[in-house]
Amino acid sequence: MGGSRSSDKIFGGKVIVFGGDFRQILPVIPRGSRSDIIHATINSSYIWDHSKVLKLTKNMRLQQSGTTTSASELERFSNWILKVGDGKLAEPNDGYADIHIPAHLLISNFDDPLRAIFVNTYPNFEANFKNVAFLQSRAILAGTIEIVDEINHYVLDNLPGDEKEYLSSDSVDTHDADGNESFDVLTPEFLNGLRTSGLPNHKIILKVNTPIMLLRNIDQAEGLCNGTRLIVTRLADHVIEAKIISDKNIGGIIYIAQMDITPTQMPWPFRMTRRQFPITVCYAMTINKSQGQSLDHVGIYLPRSVFSHGQFYVAVSRVKRRKGLKILIHDKEKHPLTTTTNVVFKEVFENV
Repeated sequence: MGGSRSSDKIFGGKVIVFGGDFRQILPVIPRGSRSDIIHATINSSYIWDHSKVLKLTKNMRLQQSGTTTSASELERFSNWILKVGDGKLAEPNDGYADIHIPAHLLISNFDDPLRAIFVNTYPNFEANFKNVAFLQSRAILAGTIEIVDEINHYVLDNLPGDEKEYLSSDSVDTHDADGNESFDVLTPEFLNGLRTSGLPNHKIILKVNTPIMLLRNIDQAEGLCNGTRLIVTRLADHVIEAKIISDKNIGGIIYIAQMDITPTQMPWPFRMTRRQFPITVCYAMTINKSQGQSLDHVGIYLPRSVFSHGQFYVAVSRVKRRKGLKILIHDKEKHPLTTTTNVVFKEVFENV
């Protein structure tokens, strides 16, 4: 790397730049305890002792909000987001706090919560469902894959046109079986029902003009990466034609085929491969998947509270302006709520 004289230095004496935000979601440790998660962060590593910390102090996402927002209003909103991220609302707390949401951010008058979050985030949908700028600039965020799927199905039902259904082919690596009878219960039906982060659903339903997101890096040179958003332009039996609407090469037309996908973090005691299009519908996305996005309009849908450090902070900080954020919280009976849980493990900030 840098010759023998620097072999005793970390990274061989090279300058390495790390970027990140401890207020955001920490490393995902399947079934990990609070302690496991804290100890997986970079500031728990010996590398941290050799690092110089440089802090960014200005919310550049909110600076893009234009001239309609007053400086004082912008500062108040920015400070509220920071307090969410630092766990400084509803103090004292041990990491889990029920926080009150400002009334101007809440959607509280509704009969059908799904319709309410849809109409607030995608107003006048019938006139705008083909509008790239309209779709680029907004998304509904929710805590779990199941809730996200429910919202996406709801919006898709409101999209004109015929739908097409694509089913995956699921298989298990049987090298580990060795006559193990428990592998006999891994029927196709059982495998089809499995879901985890980064794995496309067994059943994908699409229509032309549906916005989708890639779940895998297909061609990084062309900007086709995990998280790239596109709009479906044609649906064939074995290939999907789509137009890029985010990152670089916006407007480019690409063709997506099915591929074999094995989850990188396997939450099951066996290795499964799913052959499916590496995509998900993205009218709504999980809060975890939204990291890195900047949007004009964000609807946060919380029929259940967030459950991990930084999730609520990530959700509220995706938006470029205060007026673009709306939050809908309800209980099991679908009655509106004005509070939600904010999870912040403050010990992760101790040596920053």
